[in-house]
Formats: sequence, structure tokens, C-alpha cells
Amino acid sequence: MADYPSSFDRDDLLKCARGELFGEGNAQLPEPPMLMMDRITEISGDGGAHGKGHVVAEFDIHPDLWFFKCHFPGNPIMPGCLGLDGLWQLTGFNLGWRGWQGRGYALGVGEVKLTGMVRPERKMLTYYVDFTKAVQSRRLTMGVADGRVEADGEVIYQVSDMKVALSEN
Repeated sequence: MADYPSSFDRDDLLKCARGELFGEGNAQLPEPPMLMMDRITEISGDGGAHGKGHVVAEFDIHPDLWFFKCHFPGNPIMPGCLGLDGLWQLTGFNLGWRGWQGRGYALGVGEVKLTGMVRPERKMLTYYVDFTKAVQSRRLTMGVADGRVEADGEVIYQVSDMKVALSEN
């Protein structure tokens, strides 16, 4: 494991988005407004439900978030795909946190269940990513993980077999 802390505040996440955390050409988070978390409260390479690494992060919900204005006018709801993207972002972040090299990209997801909604009155999303596999070889750097998103403690999204890879191309 690289020598990074086990939690990150918003300033740290913005450094990652600018390529300053893991180094130029390596895993980056998107900049706002696509950055889907405000802080990472836990990260490991050997914790979580399967002992292969995990991430826990939080995203503060405010009624003035950009997506509420356009999705949908008069019926504001956070798009479910943004919650999925947040889980992918965190999966890639964990690979960079491990010290693995390359730019991150999502490869897919096995199953997605959306059972709740994020409306402007919600206060906080909590993301949970639990790795089932983390592979680094000469030819492949990839993480496979299950994830869930909770809104104010209620499970609203669940995914299995998310795949994120790092590539030097």
C-alpha cells in the first residue's frame, strides 16, 4: 500500500481531481459538479465485507445542487446514474490510493437495484464500496466491488460486480 491517509476531506478530493494526489496520469476524481462526494471517511486495501478493501464516503445533499434544477422541473430527483457514478469514482480512488498507476475508467456493473430516491429534503448520502477482487499484474489493474448508497440511513441503491480499471493509455 502507498503511504496515504485513511480519510480525506473535500480539499483532498479536489487535489485528486486536479491530479495532485496520486500524481500526473494516475487515478483522478472528476471536478465539481461531477464530484459525487464531499469526504472519504474510511478506506483500506484489506478491510470491508470480503477483506479485500473498502471505501466509505459521504455526500452532503443541498436543495440547490445542480441536478435538482433539471431532473425533473417541478419534481426534483437526483439521477440514479449519479449515485452509480459516485460508487465507480470511489472504486477507482481506492486503486489509486493503493499506489497503483494509470488513469481510471469504469468497465461495467453486474446488477443495479434502485429502491429509493434522493430528493432535495434529504441531508446526506453515504457510499459503501466493498471489494471482491483487486488485481494488479503487468497486463491488468482492476478492482471489482459491490456497493450501496444510503440516503439518511436508508438503503436506496445497491450494485454488484462494479468493475474499474487503471490504464496507462
